[in-house]
Amino acid sequence: MSEIVIDAFTVTRGTFTLKPVSMNIKDGEIFALLGRTGSGKTVLLEAMSGMFPGDCGKILYDGRDITQISPENRKIGFVYQSHALFPHMKVRENIAYGLKMHGCSRTEQHKKTAELMDLLSISHISEQYPGTLSGGESQRTALARALAVTPETLLLDEPFSALDYTTRQTLYQEILKIHDRFHCTIVFVTHNFQEAMLLADRIGILLDGELKTVTTASSLMEQNYSEEVENFLGKG
Repeated sequence: MSEIVIDAFTVTRGTFTLKPVSMNIKDGEIFALLGRTGSGKTVLLEAMSGMFPGDCGKILYDGRDITQISPENRKIGFVYQSHALFPHMKVRENIAYGLKMHGCSRTEQHKKTAELMDLLSISHISEQYPGTLSGGESQRTALARALAVTPETLLLDEPFSALDYTTRQTLYQEILKIHDRFHCTIVFVTHNFQEAMLLADRIGILLDGELKTVTTASSLMEQNYSEEVENFLGKG
């Protein structure tokens, strides 16, 4: 595991500009990016994963500049809000995909896939296709696929937004279990204050493409902020 340092990183995507972001994400912590829809949370997450280059600035991983490193070489797993499962592949095939691409043997693929399905309680749906899955089943499958290649950092884009209350509560515990089991750094995007405070060690607040502050989850509602942040948090 390694600390991630984002140093004056900025990027433009279409008409949206993420203003220079400087922050660190500590080795092994759970970090939440909190903000309104369209504030740049997913753009920052995608940039961290290497999906596109920035305009300027750097992203450092254990002191190494990874700004120009391809996504598959970053030891980072990414789970989109839509889950982005391959519709023509069964659950077990989706999970094994990354292992296959990394040249793992069929025996290793089968073993790792079985272990992850057991961990996330989805062994019973191994032969189903994504189109037949519930929201929770789809989310667990996407998590298993991301974890299959043993990432050091796991990036989650709105991981709970499309789930009902009961399923969300269960998935909260799954995320904490994954964190304890794999000892990985987790960064997740949310617009839910309670969700961020429940799961995260620290929280970064992004508004209109600008990182306004980084604070501990336990003090999110205790500290004083700018008027803009106070209004966002409902304290203004």
